[in-house]
Amino acid sequence: MTHETERADLIAELATARAALITATNGLTDEQAGARPTVSALCLGGLVKHVASMEENWLRFVVDGPSAMRYDLPDGVTWADMAAGTAREYPQWAIDHQNEFAMQPGDTLAGVLARYEDVAKRSEDVIRTVPELSATHPLPEAPWNRPGTVWTARRAVLHVIAETAQHAGHADILRETLDGQKST
Repeated sequence: MTHETERADLIAELATARAALITATNGLTDEQAGARPTVSALCLGGLVKHVASMEENWLRFVVDGPSAMRYDLPDGVTWADMAAGTAREYPQWAIDHQNEFAMQPGDTLAGVLARYEDVAKRSEDVIRTVPELSATHPLPEAPWNRPGTVWTARRAVLHVIAETAQHAGHADILRETLDGQKST
């Protein structure tokens, strides 16, 4: 397989997963996009926001390495505090991550989808132009990453595809619960 074919295959598979996620939002109002129709805290607009952010972060990692994904904690705050929900202060990255999962005041479904489209275009450019898909970077320091773990650019893109497909499945359940429509 040529490098161009592999890159085209990665882009096509990511586009397929994205389309499955986006299809779940077809015809929704902003209010419906923010609704939480299951016992989960997930909403369709929030899933799209989260997936766009996750994709953007991982493609920055492909280009810039672990500095693109930093998980610094405020002085005196530990990971145990974070896990227990007892941190005296939360880092902005954690607040931003939590806010991704909900439609915030001022968010519209059209705006969320437009941002995702912009992220997708940038991601496809990176996948097409990154000098080497086998180039490696260590994962950023965080309790969910095993110390010393190294990923290739290819592995990061595959992770984005898998995460997008997983969240498209969540979106399908949310949509069917919301109004009986099936997106697949």
